[in-house]
Amino acid sequence: MKIRAALLAEEGLPRPYHQSQPLRISEVSLDPPGPGEVLVRIRAAGLCHSDLSVISGDRPRPLPMVLGHESAGEVVECGAGVTDLQAGDRVVLTFMPSCGCCLPCMEGRPALCEPGAASNTAGTLLGGSRRLHLGEQPVNHHVGVSCFAEYAVVSRRSCVKVETDLDFAELALFGCAVLTGVGAAINTARVQAGSRVAVLGLGGVGFSALLAAVASGASEVIAIDLNDDKLALARTLGATASFNAGDPSLPEQIRALTAGGVDYALEMAGAIPALELAWDITRRGGMTVTAGLPHPAKRLQLSPVRLVAEERTLQGSYIGSAIPARDIPRYIRLYEQGKLPVDRLMGERLGLDRINEGFDRMADGVAMRDIIIL
Repeated sequence: MKIRAALLAEEGLPRPYHQSQPLRISEVSLDPPGPGEVLVRIRAAGLCHSDLSVISGDRPRPLPMVLGHESAGEVVECGAGVTDLQAGDRVVLTFMPSCGCCLPCMEGRPALCEPGAASNTAGTLLGGSRRLHLGEQPVNHHVGVSCFAEYAVVSRRSCVKVETDLDFAELALFGCAVLTGVGAAINTARVQAGSRVAVLGLGGVGFSALLAAVASGASEVIAIDLNDDKLALARTLGATASFNAGDPSLPEQIRALTAGGVDYALEMAGAIPALELAWDITRRGGMTVTAGLPHPAKRLQLSPVRLVAEERTLQGSYIGSAIPARDIPRYIRLYEQGKLPVDRLMGERLGLDRINEGFDRMADGVAMRDIIIL
């Protein structure tokens, strides 16, 4: 079938993106689903910093590629062997397919699935297939999803069926922003009631982590960002204090406020200075969690003496250390109960033709979670 999709053919084009047009709305061919695969009608797709990192070249990927990894839609057709989904089912797509058989999967850590990571790196679906084409040229899949398109063929392992009547734009957030941010607080850090938490970087993931810290009963939730409007929003969402990251006296202020530092510092900005700041404001015996993805060539310098003598923990969190089939329905229920108001994080609703404009807003640091409506 022929579909409209946002195709990236070259990384690192100059800004503004609405002029350089790194994402070209193109007509591409989409093959039917193969064994273990599903055809999904994409209804909504969120713009995420991970997509921006591919556009800018900070995360090199095989090109050409249809981008997008945070989305929700409806099942249209199931390939051979898919018996637990049917046409009309609502699904949230997740960007790390899990094979269920490798050691991390068997340990209950599907976010670290080894075949899933290999296929994502190669630009294929789980199992190695490519279902997208531009003429005779194969087109790569973005982390097994490629949802900046009218339709997507994905592995069954990339689908989470959801039983809810929520708007698709709301559901899309649970595929990445909520799954990653809430999971970083709940699954990775295991934030405890009464603890002190700092969240650095208030994008969709950072705000989700902040909401999770509030819902977990943290006594202090400190929001840190360079954008004062986002800091103001954070205070309305439960942050007990907020600080502009550009203040050079920030570490001293936070250590004074928290009598030595926070129990958990959650870094969601994907920038080395933010991670260094998160480490600096974590107390002795505390945990610094990072879910940001800076350029792979970037390096972090830490003092091993502090790591040992202060019994500090520096912990990575990928997809919020989630089990998507378990966590996405849980987080949706929390939202429906009013305990996780992620709808407050939604920005503009855009048509596919305005996608480059949306990434300009993100690169400027002013956007919330803009959603492409398809």
